[in-house]
Amino acid sequence: MADLKLLGRDDILAAKDLETEIVEVPEWGGAVKVRGLAGWERDGFEASIMSTDGKNTKMDLRNMRAKLVALTVVDASGKRLFRGDADVKELGRKSAAALQRVFEVAQRLSGLSDEDMEELAKNSDAGQSEGSIFA
Repeated sequence: MADLKLLGRDDILAAKDLETEIVEVPEWGGAVKVRGLAGWERDGFEASIMSTDGKNTKMDLRNMRAKLVALTVVDASGKRLFRGDADVKELGRKSAAALQRVFEVAQRLSGLSDEDMEELAKNSDAGQSEGSIFA
């Protein structure tokens, strides 16, 4: 433990900690660059698949894969390729196999384990969420 550097505020804020990975998507004719979510983006994604009406919390899994893909697919400079809810709907019309392949990488890079998803689903029913994931 003596060899560990104690980080300060500036060290943490300057850290380049969002990993990226290139994913081949033959169904789309090439590859995409996937970036892990920042903390605020993950919170927004999780909120977008949950809704609360008083004391009942419901989980809406409709288009969940497209939502995460839209948040994590970036261009060479790191800017998101997809910008709004209309893009999410269009992505949802693409190959389920292709979306799943990209989703799994986005999920891993963002620290969204299957256990995290199960925890979100715990004590919730399938419901509808109308919130946007794009800030």
